[in-house]
Amino acid sequence: MPRDLLLEVGTEEIPARFMPAALEQLEAKARERLAEARLNFSTVKAAGTPRRLVLYVRDLADRATDLEVEIKGPPKKVAFDAEGKPTRAALGFARNQGIEVSELVVKEIEGGEYVFASVRDEGRPAEEILPQLLPDLILSLTFPKTMRWGSGDLRFVRPIHWLLALLGDEVIPFSLAGIKAGRETYGHRFLSKGPISIAEPGEYYEKLREHYVIVDPEERKQMIREQCEELARQHGGKVLWDEELLEEVIYLVEYPTALVGSFKDEYLDLPMEVVITPMKEHQRYFPLTDLAGELLPLFITVRNGTAENLDIVREGNEKVLQARLADAKFFYEEDQKIPLADRVEKLKNIVFLEGLGTIYDKVERVRELARFIVEALGLEEPVRSLVDRTVLLSKADLTTNMVYEFDELQGIMGREYALLSGENPVVAQGIYEHYLPRFAGDELPQTMVGNIVSIADKLDSICGCFGIGITPTGSADPYALRRQAYGIVNILLTADLNLELSTLVEYTLNLYRRLNILKQDLGEVQEQILDFFAARIKNACRDRGAAYDSIDAVMAVGFDNVARLWSRLEAVEKIRRQPEFPGFLAMFNRVHNLARQATGTEVCSPALFQEEAEKELYASYRELLPQIEEALAGQEYPMVLAKLFTLQQPINRFFDDVLVMAREEEIKNNRLALLREIDQLFLTLADFSKIVTG
Repeated sequence: MPRDLLLEVGTEEIPARFMPAALEQLEAKARERLAEARLNFSTVKAAGTPRRLVLYVRDLADRATDLEVEIKGPPKKVAFDAEGKPTRAALGFARNQGIEVSELVVKEIEGGEYVFASVRDEGRPAEEILPQLLPDLILSLTFPKTMRWGSGDLRFVRPIHWLLALLGDEVIPFSLAGIKAGRETYGHRFLSKGPISIAEPGEYYEKLREHYVIVDPEERKQMIREQCEELARQHGGKVLWDEELLEEVIYLVEYPTALVGSFKDEYLDLPMEVVITPMKEHQRYFPLTDLAGELLPLFITVRNGTAENLDIVREGNEKVLQARLADAKFFYEEDQKIPLADRVEKLKNIVFLEGLGTIYDKVERVRELARFIVEALGLEEPVRSLVDRTVLLSKADLTTNMVYEFDELQGIMGREYALLSGENPVVAQGIYEHYLPRFAGDELPQTMVGNIVSIADKLDSICGCFGIGITPTGSADPYALRRQAYGIVNILLTADLNLELSTLVEYTLNLYRRLNILKQDLGEVQEQILDFFAARIKNACRDRGAAYDSIDAVMAVGFDNVARLWSRLEAVEKIRRQPEFPGFLAMFNRVHNLARQATGTEVCSPALFQEEAEKELYASYRELLPQIEEALAGQEYPMVLAKLFTLQQPINRFFDDVLVMAREEEIKNNRLALLREIDQLFLTLADFSKIVTG
């Protein structure tokens, strides 16, 4: 009869940021290991709190399923002699498999005949499998950091204090780190005293609730949301939610109780981000705003415990935040004593990256690159001057007290101090926007100045790192180069900027080469960087909903201009939904496959045409060529496709009436050259052979 399985690993407090991935691993690996052990179940669910990792498996089979295995033996001619009698090879094979030689069967595979033994592997009881499976499962979990404790060699995220393992009402016997698994667990560290005995898995969640532990993180999340929303309503405001912060708070508490605290109104005179950042990043508080979105002098924090003595808890949290905000106010006032522009020289004392100079050096490179981008876009004053001023001041806030204390505010404080220093508001906004996007799903720059400076700043970092051999690996990207490249791609797509990636990369690398910083061959580094961008471009297009094969088709003929690539991709995505597209695709593939057989580089000669169909095709092609070139120049890609569609009839007639691979070499090559010219016309838009139908 199936029984529920419960596993709990009790530990010291696990860092909140480790928990989501740990629970995901625990659930996935449990499914995998139980399947490998052939133990059937209905559901697997991982849960946890800061002090425990929990696995609950419902309806686990009492024993593993039986398995019929066919084992291949020697060839028939080796296993049996000419009279059909078993040889020593057959006898030995049967004996090793634990069966009679008469039970061997002969099967033909791979053109030969072999003997096979059918062996039944009987499933073992779950009680025999789990004592080995569960400790192996625990030890298979990986964490960003682990530790060793006591005199043992075992490493885990935090020291293990207890193990609970039950199959139904029976304890699964195993030991780990000198601790024997049993049926005892522990409740809230401060609100529960002594061990709690669990008779069977079904009572686990409720018993722990009675001892002030909400095991299910989703339930804790819902409790926190509801409590915070109710408190905000009572105070006439709303919660300024941050999903990442909420995810962290979930794994900081076992029994959540939300409470409201306050701070002095005078701190509302500070920029909103200056008040919010200490709350969120340092204290894990949720800010409150009024219904119009203006910050209130209130915050919500989540206590790990009950509502008892909330006034004392509130007072303590208010004192801590008061000190933080007092520091922020002091830094803010002190920083204003030096205009932002006067801080630029101080950047000479801050190293960007070893081998890539100082932040001041980076600013000077980015200024040159930004000027180049402005010229490439054909922009003139006042954009030219605004971009240059923005780059000059873009990193100056790194020298301020505020950013030194709260580095999350870089760019934000640059914007604020620029405005206070009397800078153009466009420059101030550009300083903020040049850091965007900062993470997946973040906002993009909204101004042309912000777009240009953001691209230049990120591209300088990417090219510099690749130039000295710092490239992302499968598991490490310490300088967030993937994020920065993805940001550039999304800016190019969203702002529809007509820029060539290869030109920008080459120009940036040459800036480094002139400074004798580039350590590798320019051509090789440029190729690596463009390949790196290609992967980001594919991801960005997929995120926008494009089909993978449409992306492959347009990228196959070039991805240098990301904005134009997206326009081509949109046209291809639209045309492939039309009912006539399969016929168009079949026609293209016939042209494309034969065109690849063309030799040499000569163009086709009309004088060598013999059939009316090839003359008609050539005439249609020559008539369309200037029209398509004009449409391409204007990025009118749907029109290009529409005109290419008109070639379908003459191309199909050509294949019906003309023998392309003629015996006469000159005639054959001329026809192949014609197809190659037509193929190249199609390939100005996409390589349609990459598109999968059916």
